[in-house]
Amino acid sequence: MLNMLLVVLWLFSFFSAGHALLSKRDPRAGLGWIVTCLAVPGAGALFYWMFGVNRIRTRALELQRQGQGMHWLNDDTPPSDLDSCYFPESTTSRALIHLSDAVTRRPLVCGNRVKVLYNGEQAYPAMLEAIRSAKDSVFFCSYIFKADRTGQLFVKELADATRRGVDVRVLIDAFGQYYAFAKVRKLLAAEGVKYAVFMPPSLTRSLYLNMRNHRKILVIDNQCSFTGGMNICDKHLAKIKNNPRRTIDLHFRFEGPVSHQLRDAFLEDWHFATDEKRKQREWPEAQVVGNACCRGISSGPNEPHEKLNWILIGALACAKRRIRIMTPYFIPNRAQLAAINAAALRGVKVEILLPEKNNLPYVAWATNAFLFELLEHQVEIYFQPPPFVHSKLLLIDDEYALIGSANVDPRSLRLNFEFNVEIFSDESIDELCEHFDQSRKLSRKVTLEEIDQRSLPLRLRDSFCKLFTPYL
Repeated sequence: MLNMLLVVLWLFSFFSAGHALLSKRDPRAGLGWIVTCLAVPGAGALFYWMFGVNRIRTRALELQRQGQGMHWLNDDTPPSDLDSCYFPESTTSRALIHLSDAVTRRPLVCGNRVKVLYNGEQAYPAMLEAIRSAKDSVFFCSYIFKADRTGQLFVKELADATRRGVDVRVLIDAFGQYYAFAKVRKLLAAEGVKYAVFMPPSLTRSLYLNMRNHRKILVIDNQCSFTGGMNICDKHLAKIKNNPRRTIDLHFRFEGPVSHQLRDAFLEDWHFATDEKRKQREWPEAQVVGNACCRGISSGPNEPHEKLNWILIGALACAKRRIRIMTPYFIPNRAQLAAINAAALRGVKVEILLPEKNNLPYVAWATNAFLFELLEHQVEIYFQPPPFVHSKLLLIDDEYALIGSANVDPRSLRLNFEFNVEIFSDESIDELCEHFDQSRKLSRKVTLEEIDQRSLPLRLRDSFCKLFTPYL
């Protein structure tokens, strides 16, 4: 009997190792799971099927067949109508548009108005006023939605909108809700606000502890929308000096056709999380309100490709004059490092702004281990002074901006569900370039000598954290 059990365990382990060999695109992940399956027969294989198998992509494909959302790239995705779009006539812009047409599943749409919102002092009042004015629908998701003073203001407006008969839906990430002891979903439930939890832990659907809905989306009446990097919590009120965790960040308000793309992204997540059947509905036509051309980009483990990684590398390759990167977490992969260095060696001015004091010290330590590879090729790196800067921004040649929830790290580009927006708009990009340049002037430039002269304990610490970069 014992021998038979051992045979079954070994067969199960070999089968699981073979599945990992055939299905894992990253050879490091494949090797790790193969070793796990064979080193601990039975238990290692069980661990692999619980944590290592991406069933999200399979479920997304099934939902696509049912017309329920989480759609993949398909052949009938309309290309961008370049003739109707206004953007700088340059090979850089044309190349970036064609790249995104090929990689993403939404066209570039024109006739939008973009407003940059700085910190919670600007973003939260604008979002609350938009909810207050809603007449038809409010679709809202945030990775972190705390039940603090700011969170309670949002709950109140969402509850008032619900009582007015507005279709209010709130999506909360299962992991993100644990950033606060008091759960905002309890407040929502008490006020009768319709909400859902995205991918709660379940033994029947696997434990997706690493896959989080990091998107921040608010869509009002299908006409006005918000997205960016800002969560819902008091720490984004940057003017409160006595708040030791205060955070600087950017958020964006959109009006026009791109709001439809934010709506679709939210509804895809909603139907994925709730299993509700999508009902046919006639949405009002988008109003042309400005001259900004925008495209929403959904990315996540449900997609067949790491599209944000492709777009980022492609954008770096398209740059001819200047690249500006602002990100709170910077853990580039080898392809991104090569693309940044290749741009610098081509004569492109590359500037990267990072926070000097990070809210996740181990991420900053891992980042330090990469910096010498960039500094030795004349990439300019700056540390922004406290408070912690959570802003995420990519600017190419003063013509193109990529904003949204994603960071430059493996978690955002491989594991998380993210939402970003491409922007072609002279006015908005000029404002973002000015914001970047002003932030750089207040920052401290990092030198290769500074990185090389770190003490041995610090270098060992940084290199040790670098080993875990696929999961930080």
